[in-house]
Amino acid sequence: MTMDFGDVLWSMLVFFFWFMFIWMFIAVFADVFRRKDLSGWGKAGWIAFVVILPFLGALVYLIARPKPTEDELRSMGMMGSRAPEAAVHSTADEIERLSKLHDDGKIDDAEYATLKRRAMGLTA
Repeated sequence: MTMDFGDVLWSMLVFFFWFMFIWMFIAVFADVFRRKDLSGWGKAGWIAFVVILPFLGALVYLIARPKPTEDELRSMGMMGSRAPEAAVHSTADEIERLSKLHDDGKIDDAEYATLKRRAMGLTA
């Protein structure tokens, strides 16, 4: 059996579409099972629809699927996590900032001592 360039090209094209077809199923199934807004019957219905009519089922699912929530986007890594400002800075950074404010005269000794103790977690 000899294969010419057209046969190789056709084989690659068929392999690509089979791979895409399998990947589409995996993506739709994973998304259906990951969703929290669907009941068990809803998930079963979507899976049955995609298995019975694969291309139409996947296309209808992509059209009917609601927009992802912020939690879903964050879990997919498409959205930066919004960490609170206090979690971004370390205790040393906070004390350094307070020291600079104290040296500039923007806060007095009592405020500096209180804020420093709070930054170190000694008082709430």
